[in-house]
Amino acid sequence: MANKTALVVSAHSADFVWRCGGAIALHEEKGYDVTVVCLSYGERGESAKLWKQEGMTLEKVKTERRKEAENAASALGVTDIQFFDLGDYPLELDTDAKYKLVDVIRKVQPAFMLSHSQYDPYNTDHMYATRIALECRMIAQAWGHNPGEKVLGAPQLYLFEPHQTEQMGWKPDTFLDITSVWDKKRAAIECMQGQEHLWDYYTNVAENRGNHFRRNSGGQAGGRPAKYAEGFQSVFPRTVDEL
Repeated sequence: MANKTALVVSAHSADFVWRCGGAIALHEEKGYDVTVVCLSYGERGESAKLWKQEGMTLEKVKTERRKEAENAASALGVTDIQFFDLGDYPLELDTDAKYKLVDVIRKVQPAFMLSHSQYDPYNTDHMYATRIALECRMIAQAWGHNPGEKVLGAPQLYLFEPHQTEQMGWKPDTFLDITSVWDKKRAAIECMQGQEHLWDYYTNVAENRGNHFRRNSGGQAGGRPAKYAEGFQSVFPRTVDEL
């Protein structure tokens, strides 16, 4: 029997590490095959440390960013990481690029998907990536797109936490305990040498969300003692038989 699957649509090559690295590592340990699609390397807008080095070029930055992302993916146990190399600042997809992502979605048949907040005035590449994820999810569900292929069902799209949460209108409704895989996430974070200033920031985020997990899982009356967690906002209603 085939493993369950999940798909991450990451605007830049580091986003999946900060924002859902714990979810990736945890689900890989649970037997999921997780595919990560990096739409760009973040080579123009998210590589300041690299650009400050003498003699740096665009191709050198891309190469370094890819190496960092591959190392991080390995630390997390990612099944497959793909780089679309579509450029950043701005990130833009033409129809062919969208169909390429649709092909990935149909091939993976994810049980759930992960991408960015729907609004991000600090980095419009992020909210564009989620708009694309939603559009391509829709196309993948269409029986008339490449008839004969297996169409997509209705995977939940979880929006992972943005950098400046309060400015994005992002409100988590799901907390995931990642304590058991925190060492893997921290190792992946430390692979991102070009953005070392974010290492401790996202460690603090995970600690804060751990506090929220404890409070919402029962608090002092018996909540799970989660030390680290990640928060997510679901886009679609969830169908259940009991609450």
